[in-house]
Amino acid sequence: MSLLYPRLKLTHLPLMMRLGVQGAIVAGVYGIVHDQITYTISPEYFTEFKAEQFRYMDFGWPERVYAGQIGFMATWWVGFIAGWFLARLTVPHVRREEAVRCCWQGFGMLFGVVVLAGMAGAGVGWWETRQGTDPSTGSWMDFARSYGVRDVPGFIRAACIHNGSYLGALLGLTGACFYTRRRVRSFGDAATAPFTPVTTSEKRTI
Repeated sequence: MSLLYPRLKLTHLPLMMRLGVQGAIVAGVYGIVHDQITYTISPEYFTEFKAEQFRYMDFGWPERVYAGQIGFMATWWVGFIAGWFLARLTVPHVRREEAVRCCWQGFGMLFGVVVLAGMAGAGVGWWETRQGTDPSTGSWMDFARSYGVRDVPGFIRAACIHNGSYLGALLGLTGACFYTRRRVRSFGDAATAPFTPVTTSEKRTI
């Protein structure tokens, strides 16, 4: 089975694309909320660091709106890819309703792992900047200075949350694909077998 270059029926494509778009929307909304939180922790993470990557999206709007734009653009495509992979694993092999259910279960697993990984990243960021430490020294300071960052502790916390979320997305998608594939296999041939009505003689036997 090839996830990137599959052989599939054209009748499967609309549902697979729909699941991909749904994944993109959910991921984009998550990215907006996620980046509103990290913007609160460190505005400079966006205005100084992320601005280098997403300068083409800076239309002079309020910084929080800009952070939301960045959050959406950084995550929607991950959701689309996740939706495509999960749909590829389900739509050609199980009934439509079951395919949709499996995909949304996969989405739930993916985003659950991302949230947990982001929280773990927040813990790492807190530890790096805990009371009694000096985060203004070492590699973090050099990196922050290269972007003109003044609030180094806040920048570290936001960066750790983002790094944790990136790692969580990779682990979550991998886990969701394995889970979904195993779930589809558990259905066996019965999941795709055509419906056969019970005959009159069989009813009498029952």
